[in-house]
Amino acid sequence: MRAFRRPITRLAAAVAAIASVTLLLAGCAGIDPDGRGAPGAFPPPSATDQGEGVNGIYPLVFWIAVGVFVLVEGLIVFAMLRYRRKPADVDLPAQTHGNNLLEVLWTVIPAAVVAVLFVLTIVGLNRVDARPPNDQYAVVVDVDGFQWQWTFRYEEQGIEFTGLGEQGPEMVLPVNEPVLIRLHSNNVLHSFYVPRFLYKKDVVPGRVNEFPVTLTQPGEVYGGQCAEYCGLSHNSMYFTVRAATRADFDAWVAAEQEKARATPTPAPSGQPSGPPGSQVQISASNNVKFDQDVVQVPANTPITVTFVNNDPAAQHNVAIPALGFAGQPLAKPGETVTYTTPPLPAGDNEFICSVHPNMKATLKAQ
Repeated sequence: MRAFRRPITRLAAAVAAIASVTLLLAGCAGIDPDGRGAPGAFPPPSATDQGEGVNGIYPLVFWIAVGVFVLVEGLIVFAMLRYRRKPADVDLPAQTHGNNLLEVLWTVIPAAVVAVLFVLTIVGLNRVDARPPNDQYAVVVDVDGFQWQWTFRYEEQGIEFTGLGEQGPEMVLPVNEPVLIRLHSNNVLHSFYVPRFLYKKDVVPGRVNEFPVTLTQPGEVYGGQCAEYCGLSHNSMYFTVRAATRADFDAWVAAEQEKARATPTPAPSGQPSGPPGSQVQISASNNVKFDQDVVQVPANTPITVTFVNNDPAAQHNVAIPALGFAGQPLAKPGETVTYTTPPLPAGDNEFICSVHPNMKATLKAQ
């Protein structure tokens, strides 16, 4: 019987060792600057003043946790091996009750560690939440999270950007100046997360969450994403943040304002515009789908599409991936916009919503 138990014990120990090593290696991924891969054991270098408050605490907490784990698990393993029952043991070992010194030590030491970490955490949080004098921010960006994209609005500068496809929109911010980011959602819960900020903030429907940030490294680009599962295309909610000098930021703003002025105003409902060609109407209601499955159009001629967005919550557009065409601007809930597509080759041409690529239908060109 004993000979039978030994192989089982060894097998269990080997399985436990392999599982432990696997878990350890799983946490050893490298830093992913785009924030799209597995996180590493340590946070990435901070890109903000506020993030330094986190970086100053995390290593200390981590190594204290490692020390506690090694001590506790080491004592457990030692006790298991040192005081295990041997084949010759027939009587119970001497029974003891309590140890005042040990009980004082394992009460006082953890309490002291928690007290120190509490003070350091308060100091770090004060740095993370610190506001400029009189709440004077160099730039304020309103972020709208919706299924399943982001819109970045610079109200003071009069420009805004909504992401198309998996790349998402780009937020440009000046370095070494306080910036306020305000988060909005009109449908479900999202979460604004930039790994290099070492900070995550929920985007809650019906509530405006905000946080200050001061970037420190000009020329860097940081990946961000939604970090709260929000539905079918949650994995497509990426965006980037670019840090720029004040001169580069001002030049970028001027260029984007010029682009906005140069973009023709969409024709009102029922007033298609653009070059001569076929005119069709496409609409979307709720359930994140087009109302039409197949739309007949003539081949080899531009198509003027009047798109009616009857979806009460989400922005949509009409895009034809095969032609590299994405209708701009996006139609907000209740809006009607007009797009003019390039000539379509004869046959079936798939069209989608750039914001919700799972919305698919067909333009049948004949």
